[in-house]
Amino acid sequence: MSKRDYYEVLDVARTADEAELKSAFRKLAMKYHPDRNPNDSEAEARFKELNEAYQTLSDGQKRAAYDRFGHAAFENGGGGGTGGFSGDFASSMSDIFEDLFGDMGGRRSRSSNGRERGSDLRYNLEITLEDAFNGKTAALTIPISISCEPCSGTGAKAGTKAKTCTTCGGHGRVRATQGFFAVERTCPHCQGRGEMIENPCPTCSGSGRTTRERTLSVNVPPGVDDGTRIRLAGEGEGGLRGGPPGDLYIFISLKAHNFFQRDGADLYCRVPISMVTAALGGEIRMPTLSGKEKIVTIPEGTQTGKQIRLRGQGMPVLQSRDVGDLYLQTVVETPQKLNARQKELLREFDGQSSADTQPESDGFFSRIKEFFSKPAE
Repeated sequence: MSKRDYYEVLDVARTADEAELKSAFRKLAMKYHPDRNPNDSEAEARFKELNEAYQTLSDGQKRAAYDRFGHAAFENGGGGGTGGFSGDFASSMSDIFEDLFGDMGGRRSRSSNGRERGSDLRYNLEITLEDAFNGKTAALTIPISISCEPCSGTGAKAGTKAKTCTTCGGHGRVRATQGFFAVERTCPHCQGRGEMIENPCPTCSGSGRTTRERTLSVNVPPGVDDGTRIRLAGEGEGGLRGGPPGDLYIFISLKAHNFFQRDGADLYCRVPISMVTAALGGEIRMPTLSGKEKIVTIPEGTQTGKQIRLRGQGMPVLQSRDVGDLYLQTVVETPQKLNARQKELLREFDGQSSADTQPESDGFFSRIKEFFSKPAE
């Protein structure tokens, strides 16, 4: 039976680059891997075909030969794709399958010398709307794991050294053969470190890290919003056995404000006004986040729901010179607990009102009257 074209097997164009080849192989290998298709001979054959195609096309020299001569380039002892895996290929395949199926031992991946990057940390910082408007410098005290000083992060007692792991020979990984396929796994003896600590540091118990409280200064820029993330590189958890530290991420949340509600760069404020001010017009004093007071004119005949826009009185836009607006949403307040004289005056006013003074209510009730006066069909 003739072999299929390797590009067809991986479902890629002949111009596909290394990244496209790897991506295509990952997708198909995940689908046809024997562990996901037990007792399926067709899937096993397809998986083997994928391995053969990828082994050839991922190697620059083999791909060049294949592009020129096709499958004939590897016949008669020509170094075809059906043979065993080379060291470089086995290593790259191990990386791919760790990405696909995870480390067989369920552990975190480590570098070849056993050093492990520290974890990233998260800190939730709650600030006021005024702080978000002006920006601020916040001092944070955070318990953080740092590199152990007595052992310099190695985990070994001062004056001693770790010894090479006899199981993996210091590589941190061991190779296992599963049928036709070879897979590298993290060494179960040294947990991928490649070395064993016989005399652990008494300060850190061999972990290479200790916990300390650290005070950090964080610059919160103007314009931050709920969910804004600030990254402090290298300020996270210390790495194991001298590995690099992780990062610290500050997540911003805003406290509720007494007057303003925020929507992006714009601010909104619900402003109750008296019935007299709404009818006759007037002026009100409004505070702003900049600390300045604004005199706002209320037009004559203002209704509930009218928005008055104050340009440039909203929030600054993060990393920009733009500024949002402040919207005042008027709510006409109905008088309560009126005395006899006030009630008398209102009844007198109501008796003299017309469609001109109350056009909306007059029009609404006129339509109601017309609705009920229509003859039934």
